[in-house]
Amino acid sequence: MGHAIETSGLSKTFGDVVAVDRLDLTVEGGRLFGFLGPNGAGKSTTIKILTGLLTKTAGRAIVLGHDIEREPVAFKRGIGVVPEELALFDRLTAEEYLTFVGRMYGMARDVIRKRTTELCELMELPLGRKKLIVDFSHGMKKKLAFSAAVIHEPRLLFLDEPFEGIDAIASRMIKELMQTLVARGVTIFLTSHILEIVERLCSEIAIIHRGRLVACGPLDALKRGVAVGSGEAQGATATLEELFLSLVEHDADARPTLSWLA
Repeated sequence: MGHAIETSGLSKTFGDVVAVDRLDLTVEGGRLFGFLGPNGAGKSTTIKILTGLLTKTAGRAIVLGHDIEREPVAFKRGIGVVPEELALFDRLTAEEYLTFVGRMYGMARDVIRKRTTELCELMELPLGRKKLIVDFSHGMKKKLAFSAAVIHEPRLLFLDEPFEGIDAIASRMIKELMQTLVARGVTIFLTSHILEIVERLCSEIAIIHRGRLVACGPLDALKRGVAVGSGEAQGATATLEELFLSLVEHDADARPTLSWLA
């Protein structure tokens, strides 16, 4: 399927702060790719650059075969985004919002109506004009954002913490939908702090720390490279959590403690 994402020397600075530091990353098409890192590592900044919400400071990024600076509209037609900070129009209903998004992508009105009905039924979102988004729970807003991201059949889906704030039923529904999309050739670029979900869903991951890429490749191969256990357990395959902590928690011994719990 070719490369869905290619970056070379991608960097972003805010004054003296380096948020993304010379990131070289390749994501093959049709994969569910996990992009991990601790808070402040540069994950959301990277996604904002790759989706056109932020301009890069240096380097190059190709998304769906298009240079994001030279062809900003062309690559955006093929992507869907669920940002960590949901930016919905609170004074619209779910139906009105999905209609707006569909029209923005140039979809026919009859197709929008059909897909809006199906998405609202699947996600258990209210149809009609009675309930505004401002009155939705956080979980409902998250499901609406996911619906808006897939209504136009994107080839590449960026999901920034899609499972935060939703219940187990909605989480399973979204995971099943993600797997269906990947089976149809859609690429999913996923960030999440819930490592168990990433480990269960993703076959390939990248880990970023302090703006720099510290690991990238097939998850099983990366886990086999981490020494874990002792005695009979020595040589066992590491978990994703053990892999993650081995790469980003080098200064754990120097962490301050609470005096009354010491």
